[in-house]
Amino acid sequence: MQYASTRGHPASPHFSEILLGGLAPDGGLYLPKSYPQVTSDELNAWRELSYADLAFAVLKKFATDIPEDDLKAITDKTYTADVYRNVRDGEDASQITPLRVLEDKDGRKLLLQALSNGPTLAFKDMAMQLLGNLFEYTLTKKEAELNIFGATSGDTGSAAEYAMRGKKGIRVFMLSPHKKMSAFQTAQMFSLQDPNIFNIAVEGVFDDCQDMVKAVSNDLEYKARQKIGTVNSINWARVVAQVVYYFRGYLSATSSNDQKVSFTVPSGNFGNICAGHIARMMGLPIAKLVVATNENDVLDEFFRTGIYRVRKSAETWHTTSPSMDISKASNFERFILDLLDGDSVRLAALFHQVETQGGFDLSGNPGSDGDEFKKIVRFGFESGKSVHADRLTTIRQVEKNYGITVDTHTADGIKVALERIEPGIPMIVLETALPAKFNETIREALGRDAERPAGFENIEALPQRFEVMTTDIEKMKAYIVGHTGL
Repeated sequence: MQYASTRGHPASPHFSEILLGGLAPDGGLYLPKSYPQVTSDELNAWRELSYADLAFAVLKKFATDIPEDDLKAITDKTYTADVYRNVRDGEDASQITPLRVLEDKDGRKLLLQALSNGPTLAFKDMAMQLLGNLFEYTLTKKEAELNIFGATSGDTGSAAEYAMRGKKGIRVFMLSPHKKMSAFQTAQMFSLQDPNIFNIAVEGVFDDCQDMVKAVSNDLEYKARQKIGTVNSINWARVVAQVVYYFRGYLSATSSNDQKVSFTVPSGNFGNICAGHIARMMGLPIAKLVVATNENDVLDEFFRTGIYRVRKSAETWHTTSPSMDISKASNFERFILDLLDGDSVRLAALFHQVETQGGFDLSGNPGSDGDEFKKIVRFGFESGKSVHADRLTTIRQVEKNYGITVDTHTADGIKVALERIEPGIPMIVLETALPAKFNETIREALGRDAERPAGFENIEALPQRFEVMTTDIEKMKAYIVGHTGL
């Protein structure tokens, strides 16, 4: 399989060639030249597979240049009950992403897919653990090294650092918005003392951090010299790893391939639900993909109006679902390319407009940039929004009605899912994190602390190691040089 940039760069690299990088040379994102299709017979065969075997079956359609025996060994190493052991009472760790039925009455079926059983208690572990093993495999074969430069609004950073700590030939430089993560999230990252982990707290919001990552990625000479790679959701391997759990969720919720399901996904950077879009394009019978946002509702606005309007730092709310405090969705152009029927020239112009004018308008109204919004229904997308008061209400209702405590982002998802659920079509909400990561809001909602898995009891009290820096990109580049010796 060959890949192409969303913005039309002429190169046609293979999976391993784009694995260690982020943006394409023209600033675009990588996508396969065509989506591999999944047959009904394959879906039937996949129903009986373990999660590791399902991951292998999906990934080998995309990573065709990695020998199958090697790829199988990597998925077997990654998806084990020992790695994904932080399950709730009554859940089976060997299932990796078990489904829990929250409601099943009057034809309405609401399910929660557990994606937060990994080492950092967030769904990012589902892809990041695989990425760490893929990186180590590739770097060992090439006798090379890699400096990962990434940005996080809370969960990506810790998932990346836990996946890469101690990995041979890898250093991690992770940016996060200073004092804008939960205390638990901050401690998870900053308490790591591994010499290959560098935490940088940026005086700004997540979008400032993300812009710095893109600026370094677009400096091709510096990127090559410093051996810069990325683990943000712009990394294709991370997105394709997330495709796997959509297949698992569907296969677990159905008994035959003529059934459909819908998914509701708490969304900020559009990476998680982009994986669902790809699964649907591969032929997975998904009825609806519902985008759930918080107060930072850039994506909800687009899926309601066709207008994509990014917010400036000063307009980005600091909320109680902070991992979604994002006002420029870096994965969004992967979907927009499909919406534009693969017109990379037009896509490049629209995203240049994002950088220069702050957005684009595909509503079809007078003066708009196009009328493609009318085609949204073909792709199954809908959206909704949840704010702090909704979050508290949903956490209380889920506790009362279903006997389970959910985190703030998952609460956003459940609130929107209940508004969009259809009779006869199971609605699967993708769990984002365990509630312990956002204890301040759990205490506000329920009047008690969230339960913590073993080993996380006093994480906030651990010594923390990090640097506070401004958004000066040249100083950031100098910091990386000073800590790599390259």
